[in-house]
Amino acid sequence: MDLIAQLEAEQISALGKDIPDFKAGDTIRVGFKVTEGSRTRVQNYEGVCISRKNGAGIAGAFTVRKISFGEGVERMFPLYSTNIDSITVVRRGRVRRAKLYYLRSRRGKSARIAEVSNYKPKSAGAEA
Repeated sequence: MDLIAQLEAEQISALGKDIPDFKAGDTIRVGFKVTEGSRTRVQNYEGVCISRKNGAGIAGAFTVRKISFGEGVERMFPLYSTNIDSITVVRRGRVRRAKLYYLRSRRGKSARIAEVSNYKPKSAGAEA
């Protein structure tokens, strides 16, 4: 393991965050901490993950797209942000692309993603 990967692994373990296994096409619910004045609350942002950037590293990020009042809204989240309270996978999508930017131009039935019925979680020993 090279030095940079080792430092990155130490930083990730120091954060102590539990990031579920998700990919593009999955519908996820992100609990994001919103500060209003002196009060902080958790606001859920639920939508389809359309991209993952920089893998599972400390610099990783993902984009979530949802339809809000008939308008498409995308939001990018850093994977290990301190403002993310939780990430929950609502349903697994079956897609053949790593980036689902084509969903931006689709509406209605053509924007649907098929659900995976035979999902198997990755084993902990496979990440080497």
